[in-house]
This record gives sequence, structure tokens and C-alpha cells, in this order.
Amino acid sequence: MDPVVATLAILGLAVVAFVSNRVPIGVVAIGVALALFFTGVLTLDQALAGFGDPTVLFIAGLFVVSESLDATGVTAWAGQQVIGRAGTGRTRLIVVVGMLVAVLSALISINGAVAALLPLVVVVAARAGMPASRFLIPLAFAASAGSLLLLTGTPVNIVVSQFAADNGGRAFGYFEFAIVGVPLVIGTVIILVLGGRLLPDRAGAVMPVDLVRHVRLLRNEYSVSLDTGVLLGPSNGVTEVVVAPRSPLIGARLCAGMTTPEGDVVVLAARRGDEELKGAEFTVQAGDALLLQGAWDDLERRSTDPGVLAVDPPARLRRSVPLGTGAKRALIVLAAMIVLLATGLVPPAAAALLAACALVLTRTVSGTQAYQSISWTTIVLIAGMIPLSTAFTETGAADLLAAGMLSLLGTASPHLALLALCLITLVLGQLISNTATVLIVAPIALAVATTMEVSIQPFMMALTVAGAAAFFTPIATPANLMVMQPGGYRFGDYWKLGLPLAVLFLAVAVLLVPVIWPF
Repeated sequence: MDPVVATLAILGLAVVAFVSNRVPIGVVAIGVALALFFTGVLTLDQALAGFGDPTVLFIAGLFVVSESLDATGVTAWAGQQVIGRAGTGRTRLIVVVGMLVAVLSALISINGAVAALLPLVVVVAARAGMPASRFLIPLAFAASAGSLLLLTGTPVNIVVSQFAADNGGRAFGYFEFAIVGVPLVIGTVIILVLGGRLLPDRAGAVMPVDLVRHVRLLRNEYSVSLDTGVLLGPSNGVTEVVVAPRSPLIGARLCAGMTTPEGDVVVLAARRGDEELKGAEFTVQAGDALLLQGAWDDLERRSTDPGVLAVDPPARLRRSVPLGTGAKRALIVLAAMIVLLATGLVPPAAAALLAACALVLTRTVSGTQAYQSISWTTIVLIAGMIPLSTAFTETGAADLLAAGMLSLLGTASPHLALLALCLITLVLGQLISNTATVLIVAPIALAVATTMEVSIQPFMMALTVAGAAAFFTPIATPANLMVMQPGGYRFGDYWKLGLPLAVLFLAVAVLLVPVIWPF
């Protein structure tokens, strides 16, 4: 089969598989790499080269850094400090939430920032007497805008920077994205404030942990008098477990104040139905609720013992406690990584991997945490799709598509070609991953730039901006999907506010980007 035909056929099948949502994303990406090998388009080394690409390792390291900030309560602290001072007015809350999530997404990724702030925003909305649906789509959309503030904001930034450097251009600086990111964040927040009527008033399906409310509930249920800082602190906490049927604990004799044989966890109090089990010893029965107190690590281990079921997993509660154990170490490592990335003393992949190793060696995160924090779906997606970009370039498929596009545009200006590429990116980005979209469109943009004998830099930056405008559907980004259930949203709720934002992003990509990075 002709290599160009094979490459285009593989692309078409991949897009269909992505859109159908019936095949796991990782399987599609690996299938693309294998298909390129078995059709003879690429050698085996070329088809699997994405799994050793520095871009992939850079992104993996960033996931570990993001986990350290979330797990140690740094993001919870930042959210409480900022949102706690925002009052209860919707406009002020939207501005504060938008700016905060934008900054966080630039540092720890879109998904990490939204996941960290989502519980806090829902709680703040409830205290302000407003439905969470008024705030959660703005949370996700502002995070997408904030991803354009720094190189580390999204994998797309890293991909286009490396693509430009490998194809006659140069890598973008760590803070260079902020030139378009800052006006985009400001414009996004303004549209979110003015477009409040485009959002529905609905009750969400879940209520996250509100630490104050949670501690008050435990005090009432178990008649404990300890204050919030003692019950849920940076190093120690409490967790509620229920004795399961056939548990080995059934028949054991316990009383409040007893410790486990290892002395690591204290049984602070107990209940049986509506009855508090106080004072004397009692025989454990199935369904008894025990309130355990101890170090967070010990509680996490005990809550997974056979025969007990955690009501609120300790790991979930721990992340809601501001500035927990290891927070200072996480911030120091983050600052060191930013310095390395900003100064270019070492390659980006080396900086991120050094940071990840430092976090594990200093026990800020455990080795297991580090592995679990990495979104392997994202890693496999990028690693599997990088060879498709290679195939587009080497087979001439990108040149063919670029020539076809330019023949339709005639003797158009680079601005019109840029608009066409951004529109393709914008449409595809609503259906499949924006990372996959950019990896598909980038080789075509390179061919267009080469044919027109203009710089590749504006094309790469414009693709980044257009790729971030994934606002029309809940499946466009994981962050959009993440807020759907808590906000009680429907599929058609996103495009109403997403449309004016997409117009803003498209205007910046086509009009502002070429002014800053000339053709």
C-alpha cells in the first residue's frame, strides 16, 4: 500500500475510533503505532519512538509534581486563602475562582487544578446560597485559558514547543506563552462574568467534603469534644469505618480509648445504629461504626484492612487539609523546577524528572503515589500519536494535505491559511483529545509554513491557542467532564458559554499571535 494512503487511512480510522468512544484511548494510540509499522510506513524503532520521547517523560514528571502539591494540601490551602476572602457575590467569586484556577492550571495542569478546586468551589457556592452549576463550567473553562500561561500548563504546549524546535524553528520559553495567555485569561473571566445567564440553575449530584461540616458531624455523632485542628490536622486525623459482615473483628472486645496491638491507631469512639457505645467494653458486631484516630499514613493502611469499610477514605480527607506534611518540601521542589525550566540550565525532561525523583527521595510522595499519579492514558496517547506525526512528515502526507488546502485558498495570505488550520483544530478538538488533534494538524501546519516560506512559530502558537478552545462538549476535555456531574450539567449546556469563548480564542490565534510571532 502506498505510504501516503496508508497514513491517511490510519488517521481516518483513529479519528473514527476516538469519536466513537467505544475503544479505550490508549488502545487507539497503540493501534496507530502498530498499524504504521505493519503497513511498512515506519520501522519498528520509529513506530515506538514516542515511548522514549523526552516530551513524554517531561509530562510524566509533571504529573508527579502535581500530585505532590495536591496530596500535601498546598492547593487546598491556596484555594481556601483566596476564595475565603472573596465574599458571597457571584461576580467577585467568578473572578477569584477564574484567576485562581488559571494560575494553578499553569503550574499543575488543567485536570489537576480543577480536581483540586472543585470540592472547594462547590462548598463555597453552597455557603453563598447559589447552585454549583453557576461556577463549575466557569472553573473548567478558566482552567483551559490558564493552561496558556506557562509551558507546563498542558501537554499541548510542550508538544508544539518541541515540534517547532525540531522543524527549523525554536522552542518556546517557559514564560513565553503568557504573552497570549494573560489576555486570554482576562478575556475569559470577563466573558464568564457577563455570560452568567447562559448557565443553568441546577443541583449537582454529589457534595464533596466540607471539613468544617464534616468535623461538626463527627462531634455530634460520636460526642467528641476535640476541635477541628486536632481531629483533622496536617499530620494526624480521624476516619470513620464500618465493620463489614464476616469481618475478623466481629466478636472482639473493644472500648473507647483502646489502641491497636501495634499502637498506631486509637479507637476514639464507636456507635451501633443510633446508640453511642461509651464507657465499658463492648463486643464488636457487624455494622458497628468505629471512629479511628492516628497518623494519616496509619489510617490509610488501617482503612483498607479486611473486614472494614471506610465511610470517607483518609486519602480523600487528607487532601482537604491545608498545608499538610510535606507541603514545604513540595513547594521548594516546585520552585527549583521552575528555575531550571525558566533558565534552561537543563532540558525540560531532565528538570521534571529531577523534581519527581526529589519528591520521592524526600518522601513528599511515596513511590506508589508517584506511579499512580501519572495519567498513563495521556502518556500512552501522546507516545502512540507522535509516530503518526512522524509518518505525516516522512511520507509526504502533510505536504499533500497542505497543497490541497492551499489550492482551495488560492493565493491566500498566511492569515487565511492560519485561520483554516485553527478552524480544523477547533472542530477536531471538540471531538477528540486536543493533544491528539494538535499532533495531527501540526505536520500539516509545518508543510503550509514551508510551502509559503514563512516562520513556523506563529502556526505552532496559534494551534496551541485553538487547541485550548475545547468548550463545546463535556467530552472535549477531562476537566469539562469532571464538572458535569457535580454541576448537574447536560450535554447541551457547554456550547452556550463556550461559543463566545471559542470566538475569543480564534481571534487571538489568528489576529494577535502573528503580531507577536511574525510570519
